[in-house]
Amino acid sequence: MLPVIGLTTYREQAAWGVWHQRADLLPAQYAGAVEAVGGVPLLLPPVAAADAAEAVVARLDGLVVSGGADVDPARYGAAPHPRTSAWRPDRDAWELALLDAADAAGLPVLGVCRGMQLMAVRAGGTLDQHTPDLVGHDEHSPGGDAFGTTSVATDPGSRLAALVGDKVTVACHHHQSVRDAPGFRAAATAADGTLEAMEATSERFCVAVQWHPETAADVGLLRGLVEAARAYSAR
Repeated sequence: MLPVIGLTTYREQAAWGVWHQRADLLPAQYAGAVEAVGGVPLLLPPVAAADAAEAVVARLDGLVVSGGADVDPARYGAAPHPRTSAWRPDRDAWELALLDAADAAGLPVLGVCRGMQLMAVRAGGTLDQHTPDLVGHDEHSPGGDAFGTTSVATDPGSRLAALVGDKVTVACHHHQSVRDAPGFRAAATAADGTLEAMEATSERFCVAVQWHPETAADVGLLRGLVEAARAYSAR
Protein backbone atom coordinates (compact mmCIF):
# COMPACT_ATOMS: atom_id res chain seq x y z
CA MET A 1 0.00 0.00 0.00
CA LEU A 2 1.27 3.47 -0.88
CA PRO A 3 2.18 5.61 2.15
CA VAL A 4 0.11 8.76 2.70
CA ILE A 5 2.22 11.88 3.27
CA GLY A 6 0.59 14.96 4.79
CA LEU A 7 1.74 18.34 3.45
CA THR A 8 0.97 21.48 5.44
CA THR A 9 -0.38 24.37 3.38
CA TYR A 10 -0.56 28.13 3.13
CA ARG A 11 -3.80 30.04 3.72
CA GLU A 12 -3.56 33.14 1.56
CA GLN A 13 -5.49 35.53 -0.62
CA ALA A 14 -5.35 33.99 -4.09
CA ALA A 15 -6.66 34.45 -7.61
CA TRP A 16 -7.70 31.86 -10.18
CA GLY A 17 -10.19 32.09 -13.04
CA VAL A 18 -12.76 34.68 -12.00
CA TRP A 19 -12.14 34.13 -8.29
CA HIS A 20 -10.21 36.29 -5.83
CA GLN A 21 -10.56 34.94 -2.32
CA ARG A 22 -8.86 33.21 0.58
CA ALA A 23 -7.56 29.79 -0.39
CA ASP A 24 -5.63 26.89 1.06
CA LEU A 25 -2.74 26.20 -1.29
CA LEU A 26 0.74 24.82 -1.75
CA PRO A 27 3.12 24.89 -4.72
CA ALA A 28 2.40 21.78 -6.80
CA GLN A 29 6.07 20.79 -6.71
CA TYR A 30 5.59 19.41 -3.19
CA ALA A 31 2.84 17.00 -4.18
CA GLY A 32 4.60 16.12 -7.42
CA ALA A 33 7.84 15.30 -5.61
CA VAL A 34 6.06 13.08 -3.08
CA GLU A 35 4.22 11.25 -5.84
CA ALA A 36 7.43 10.83 -7.85
CA VAL A 37 9.06 8.86 -5.01
CA GLY A 38 6.10 6.59 -4.32
CA GLY A 39 3.96 8.48 -1.81
CA VAL A 40 0.41 9.81 -1.88
CA PRO A 41 0.29 13.55 -1.05
CA LEU A 42 -2.48 14.85 1.19
CA LEU A 43 -2.83 18.62 1.73
CA LEU A 44 -3.40 19.77 5.31
CA PRO A 45 -4.88 23.28 5.73
CA PRO A 46 -4.84 24.90 9.18
CA VAL A 47 -7.52 23.54 11.51
CA ALA A 48 -8.37 25.05 14.88
CA ALA A 49 -10.24 22.14 16.52
CA ALA A 50 -8.48 20.88 19.66
CA ASP A 51 -8.18 17.23 18.64
CA ALA A 52 -7.74 17.75 14.89
CA ALA A 53 -3.98 17.15 14.81
CA GLU A 54 -4.25 13.80 16.60
CA ALA A 55 -7.05 12.73 14.23
CA VAL A 56 -4.99 13.68 11.18
CA VAL A 57 -1.75 12.08 12.35
CA ALA A 58 -3.60 8.83 13.08
CA ARG A 59 -4.36 8.65 9.35
CA LEU A 60 -0.92 9.58 8.02
CA ASP A 61 2.25 7.61 7.36
CA GLY A 62 4.50 10.67 7.14
CA LEU A 63 4.41 14.46 7.46
CA VAL A 64 6.06 17.35 5.62
CA VAL A 65 5.98 20.73 7.35
CA SER A 66 6.36 22.96 4.33
CA GLY A 67 7.87 26.37 3.67
CA GLY A 68 6.10 29.69 4.05
CA ALA A 69 5.88 32.83 6.18
CA ASP A 70 8.08 33.73 9.12
CA VAL A 71 7.37 32.12 12.49
CA ASP A 72 5.86 34.48 15.07
CA PRO A 73 8.86 35.80 17.08
CA ALA A 74 6.73 35.73 20.23
CA ARG A 75 6.91 31.94 20.00
CA TYR A 76 10.58 32.15 20.99
CA GLY A 77 10.40 35.23 23.17
CA ALA A 78 11.81 37.76 20.71
CA ALA A 79 10.72 41.16 19.45
CA PRO A 80 10.19 41.31 15.68
CA HIS A 81 13.14 42.32 13.53
CA PRO A 82 12.25 45.09 11.03
CA ARG A 83 12.43 42.48 8.25
CA THR A 84 10.27 39.92 10.05
CA SER A 85 6.69 40.14 8.84
CA ALA A 86 3.43 38.47 7.91
CA TRP A 87 3.58 35.63 10.41
CA ARG A 88 0.49 33.42 10.54
CA PRO A 89 -0.65 32.56 14.08
CA ASP A 90 -3.22 30.04 12.81
CA ARG A 91 -0.60 28.17 10.82
CA ASP A 92 1.95 28.27 13.64
CA ALA A 93 -0.58 26.77 16.06
CA TRP A 94 -1.74 24.09 13.61
CA GLU A 95 1.72 22.93 12.63
CA LEU A 96 2.95 22.89 16.22
CA ALA A 97 -0.04 20.72 17.12
CA LEU A 98 0.77 18.41 14.21
CA LEU A 99 4.38 18.15 15.37
CA ASP A 100 3.23 17.34 18.92
CA ALA A 101 0.94 14.60 17.63
CA ALA A 102 3.59 13.27 15.24
CA ASP A 103 6.13 13.11 18.05
CA ALA A 104 3.70 11.20 20.28
CA ALA A 105 2.99 8.72 17.49
CA GLY A 106 6.57 8.36 16.25
CA LEU A 107 5.48 9.55 12.78
CA PRO A 108 8.26 10.26 10.24
CA VAL A 109 8.64 14.03 9.70
CA LEU A 110 10.47 16.24 7.23
CA GLY A 111 10.65 20.00 7.82
CA VAL A 112 11.27 22.26 4.82
CA CYS A 113 12.58 25.83 5.27
CA ARG A 114 9.97 27.41 7.58
CA GLY A 115 9.27 23.84 8.72
CA MET A 116 12.84 23.54 10.04
CA GLN A 117 12.53 26.87 11.82
CA LEU A 118 9.24 25.91 13.44
CA MET A 119 10.67 22.56 14.56
CA ALA A 120 13.58 24.38 16.20
CA VAL A 121 11.24 26.81 17.97
CA ARG A 122 9.05 23.94 19.18
CA ALA A 123 12.17 22.33 20.69
CA GLY A 124 12.91 25.49 22.67
CA GLY A 125 15.33 26.99 20.18
CA THR A 126 15.62 30.44 18.66
CA LEU A 127 15.98 31.95 15.21
CA ASP A 128 18.23 34.57 13.67
CA GLN A 129 15.55 36.76 12.17
CA HIS A 130 17.55 38.17 9.27
CA THR A 131 20.46 35.99 8.19
CA PRO A 132 22.08 38.63 5.92
CA ASP A 133 22.85 40.61 9.08
CA LEU A 134 25.12 37.74 10.11
CA VAL A 135 26.64 36.54 6.84
CA GLY A 136 26.80 39.81 4.89
CA HIS A 137 25.06 38.62 1.72
CA ASP A 138 21.63 37.71 0.31
CA GLU A 139 22.55 34.45 -1.40
CA HIS A 140 20.16 32.40 0.76
CA SER A 141 17.23 34.48 -0.50
CA PRO A 142 17.95 36.65 -3.54
CA GLY A 143 14.49 38.25 -3.47
CA GLY A 144 11.21 37.99 -5.32
CA ASP A 145 10.17 34.53 -6.43
CA ALA A 146 13.72 33.39 -7.17
CA PHE A 147 15.60 30.66 -5.35
CA GLY A 148 19.19 31.05 -4.29
CA THR A 149 21.77 28.31 -4.81
CA THR A 150 23.82 27.15 -1.86
CA SER A 151 26.42 24.41 -1.47
CA VAL A 152 26.11 22.57 1.84
CA ALA A 153 28.32 20.03 3.55
CA THR A 154 26.60 17.28 5.51
CA ASP A 155 27.81 15.98 8.85
CA PRO A 156 29.61 12.61 8.49
CA GLY A 157 27.61 9.77 9.96
CA SER A 158 24.32 11.69 9.89
CA ARG A 159 21.10 10.28 8.46
CA LEU A 160 21.13 13.19 6.03
CA ALA A 161 24.58 12.29 4.71
CA ALA A 162 23.35 8.77 4.00
CA LEU A 163 20.45 10.23 1.99
CA VAL A 164 22.15 12.99 -0.02
CA GLY A 165 25.90 12.42 0.24
CA ASP A 166 28.79 14.46 1.65
CA LYS A 167 28.03 17.64 -0.30
CA VAL A 168 25.00 18.85 -2.22
CA THR A 169 24.04 22.01 -4.06
CA VAL A 170 20.53 23.07 -3.08
CA ALA A 171 17.82 25.62 -3.90
CA CYS A 172 17.00 27.92 -1.00
CA HIS A 173 14.78 30.89 -0.22
CA HIS A 174 15.08 31.97 3.42
CA HIS A 175 16.03 35.21 5.13
CA GLN A 176 15.84 33.62 8.60
CA SER A 177 17.78 30.67 10.00
CA VAL A 178 18.04 28.48 13.08
CA ARG A 179 20.35 29.69 15.83
CA ASP A 180 19.89 26.71 18.14
CA ALA A 181 17.60 23.69 18.40
CA PRO A 182 17.83 21.68 21.63
CA GLY A 183 17.57 17.95 21.09
CA PHE A 184 18.61 18.07 17.43
CA ARG A 185 22.04 17.48 15.94
CA ALA A 186 23.47 19.69 13.23
CA ALA A 187 23.31 17.73 9.98
CA ALA A 188 24.53 20.23 7.36
CA THR A 189 26.03 23.70 7.12
CA ALA A 190 26.67 26.22 4.37
CA ALA A 191 30.12 27.66 3.75
CA ASP A 192 29.14 30.84 5.61
CA GLY A 193 28.32 28.81 8.72
CA THR A 194 24.52 28.90 8.38
CA LEU A 195 22.87 25.79 9.79
CA GLU A 196 21.22 24.21 6.75
CA ALA A 197 19.88 20.98 8.23
CA MET A 198 19.22 19.25 11.53
CA GLU A 199 17.93 15.86 12.62
CA ALA A 200 16.73 14.09 15.72
CA THR A 201 19.27 12.01 17.60
CA SER A 202 16.84 9.07 17.87
CA GLU A 203 16.23 6.32 15.30
CA ARG A 204 13.01 8.02 14.18
CA PHE A 205 13.07 9.81 10.83
CA CYS A 206 12.83 13.44 11.97
CA VAL A 207 14.87 15.61 9.60
CA ALA A 208 14.66 19.28 8.70
CA VAL A 209 16.40 21.35 6.02
CA GLN A 210 16.52 25.05 5.15
CA TRP A 211 16.47 24.29 1.45
CA HIS A 212 13.65 23.20 -0.87
CA PRO A 213 14.13 19.57 -1.97
CA GLU A 214 10.82 19.67 -3.86
CA THR A 215 12.21 22.10 -6.45
CA ALA A 216 14.85 19.81 -7.93
CA ALA A 217 15.41 16.24 -8.99
CA ASP A 218 15.12 14.01 -5.92
CA VAL A 219 18.35 13.98 -3.95
CA GLY A 220 17.22 11.39 -1.46
CA LEU A 221 15.37 13.41 1.17
CA LEU A 222 11.80 12.84 0.08
CA ARG A 223 12.58 9.28 -0.95
CA GLY A 224 14.00 8.70 2.52
CA LEU A 225 10.84 10.11 4.09
CA VAL A 226 8.60 7.92 1.96
CA GLU A 227 10.64 4.82 2.76
CA ALA A 228 10.41 5.65 6.48
CA ALA A 229 6.67 6.23 6.06
CA ARG A 230 6.29 2.85 4.36
CA ALA A 231 8.06 1.15 7.26
CA TYR A 232 5.92 3.11 9.75
CA SER A 233 2.75 1.99 7.94
CA ALA A 234 3.88 -1.64 7.99
CA ARG A 235 4.17 -1.52 11.79
